Amino acid sequence: MQNMEQIYEQYFETVNKYLFCLTHDNDISEELTQETFYKAVKKINTYKSECKMSVWLCQIAKNLWYDQCRKNKKIANLDESDLLEIAANTTVEEKILQDEEKMQLYKQMQKLDAKTREVMYLRITGELSFKEIGIILNKTENWARVIFYRGKNKLKEVD
Repeated sequence: MQNMEQIYEQYFETVNKYLFCLTHDNDISEELTQETFYKAVKKINTYKSECKMSVWLCQIAKNLWYDQCRKNKKIANLDESDLLEIAANTTVEEKILQDEEKMQLYKQMQKLDAKTREVMYLRITGELSFKEIGIILNKTENWARVIFYRGKNKLKEVD
């Protein structure tokens, strides 16, 4: 596992952008970002690799923001239905996170050999089946499946 300094450097901007989308206030988002990482340091032993680190950190951030809203009564009588409504409006920050993850994926894919990269692009962006990829590249469906699987494993090694 990475140390907290590396985690901080890698995810600070993501968490801060996420919080800014929730708060629409740069000062509050920066303060909550700092609190998020402080809480993450204290709770790092509870992190299970079932979700991405960025998702775990953003969950902490969102909960801190909800807590602050309750404390400051910025949102009067905040209850579960209000939280659900707020969460429904968080699609912007989710999109930001997804876009950042997508950019990272494409950057990592550039390190793959040309054939693997082509299969990965066709599968991910073209959303083509392995059979269709095989036809396009004059190979078998199984070949496309194996190349994609190996490429995916190479990308995991890069993480």
